[in-house]
Amino acid sequence: MAALRYNLREIPLREVNSALHAPDLDGEFVIENPAGAHNVAVGLNAPVTVTIAGHVGYYAAGMNQQAEVIIDGNAGTGVAENMMSGSVWVKGNASQSAGATAHGGLLVVEGDAAARCGISMKGVDIVVGGNVGHMSAFMAQAGRLVIRGDAGEALGDSIYEARLYVRGEVASLGADCIAKPMRDEHHQELEYLLKTAGFDDDDTKSYTRYGSARSLYHFHVDNASSY
Repeated sequence: MAALRYNLREIPLREVNSALHAPDLDGEFVIENPAGAHNVAVGLNAPVTVTIAGHVGYYAAGMNQQAEVIIDGNAGTGVAENMMSGSVWVKGNASQSAGATAHGGLLVVEGDAAARCGISMKGVDIVVGGNVGHMSAFMAQAGRLVIRGDAGEALGDSIYEARLYVRGEVASLGADCIAKPMRDEHHQELEYLLKTAGFDDDDTKSYTRYGSARSLYHFHVDNASSY
């Protein structure tokens, strides 16, 4: 069956998003001419494939469940925010707060991601093909963030149990974030994530793992200056 196509030059976005929330939805869908619209394909909860043929604005594919969303362009602030499951694949670059608070699923950004990538992530897997900006993985609680390029300042500030893998340089680490050894389990985990995101040729030995030093889990006056 051919994909059902929606042209946002002809159909209001509200109607398109409503159609994508229909009961028992299945199949493939294409959203044409998004022209940077905000909130495209939000709140999906069906095992469908949605391709957005162009650039999107804020919060594209937010709150996604089950669906595979492909953005054939760049994405604005908060792409895949609060995603629960499924996948969101950005073929271009992503603005700030990509994957913010996401609980599950997979977010792939083939290009760069701006500041606060993976902020407060709660179980999502994020793979960024290029660089990330400052404060990425701030208060990251669970999940895995793979950065094939460089990371900006304060990476992993106040991190909990998320795992960060960085191939390039890190401008600085945030409070309580430290480099950690790469054991066999981490190489296997990273290899799986890279392969899933289409970066099979990367050598996992070229990556450094970062995580929590676990010194700020509970407030202690001796650590007050670190908060």
